[in-house]
Amino acid sequence: MSKPSPDVYEQGKGMDAHNAVMREVRSRNDSTYDPREPTRVWLDEDNTPDGVYQSLTIILNTGGCRWARAGGCTMCGYVAESVEGGQVAHEDLMAQIEHCLDHEEENADEKSGLIKIYTSGSFLDEREVPAETRQAIADTFADRERIVVESLPDFVEDERVSDFVDAGLETDVAVGLETATDRVRHDCVNKYFDFADFEDACEAAREAGAGIKAYLLMKPPFLTESEAVEDMKSSVRRCGAVDGCHTVSMNPCNVQRYTMVEELYHDGGYRPPWLWSVADVLESTADEDVIVVSDPVGHGSDRGPHNCGECDDRVQRAIKDFDLRQDPSVFEQVSCECEATYEAALAREHSYAMPLTR
Repeated sequence: MSKPSPDVYEQGKGMDAHNAVMREVRSRNDSTYDPREPTRVWLDEDNTPDGVYQSLTIILNTGGCRWARAGGCTMCGYVAESVEGGQVAHEDLMAQIEHCLDHEEENADEKSGLIKIYTSGSFLDEREVPAETRQAIADTFADRERIVVESLPDFVEDERVSDFVDAGLETDVAVGLETATDRVRHDCVNKYFDFADFEDACEAAREAGAGIKAYLLMKPPFLTESEAVEDMKSSVRRCGAVDGCHTVSMNPCNVQRYTMVEELYHDGGYRPPWLWSVADVLESTADEDVIVVSDPVGHGSDRGPHNCGECDDRVQRAIKDFDLRQDPSVFEQVSCECEATYEAALAREHSYAMPLTR
């Protein structure tokens, strides 16, 4: 990427301009949501420093990310699913937790050892999830083994993390870092903090007795496919070098509603990443001293990470296999004629003429 002149960061430009666009796009959303129903809940398997666990993943419906209310990230549509009014009562949040426990009882043979809790913003932000609710959730899941809660670096503090550590849970804080490159995070993702803030959050979590799981974003808007691949490889390595960060989850960008990415997508200015790119990053960073996983949401669809359509499911299965075993040889078992098109896109795509392929 070219380097900007200082004036692009003046008021009304740069991040201010991104926020203005995002507020306008999100204002088109007129949907409403029940504060007693979670946004989503599902069962899966996850690789952790202590091995593979059955996991119960919970996305709580809260009042929404405070950064998103200012404008927010270019790719994130989760705030569009949040409850209006800015806050959800303790009783309603606990009703959502009960709904998720019922889902687990109906669909799993046994309780999940790993609980993962997300919101449309930061679980550790007490404007989204009050301290009373955080403690009650820690008590509810004290009989499990591990828990992951998501937060921006700002809210990773000892007293907020220790509720789970003190309950005897192996605790990880998932931080939406997106990239280790500050320029990409600021100008492509429209996220305000620096990599140094992520390092501080890792230190705070470690001092509280918790670990860090870094979430990275494969191919934010305004990057070519090759730039996105190189940024991810570099970001995985930089995260792996930070004390306390034991896992990196690389999330290929998908086109969510009421986002800047969706606007670009409809105008022909954005293509979600190739699944070949995901495989390349995982294979290239397999030797790093960090668990690297990926979950290509919406794989095979036009709005999600995809190849040609013929090989998408095969590559997705290889990615899932890698997540659980961390064995890069799984990618040697998948191939397709579309790899030639992919290689051409890597070599020939430029920022002034992208996406080169759909």
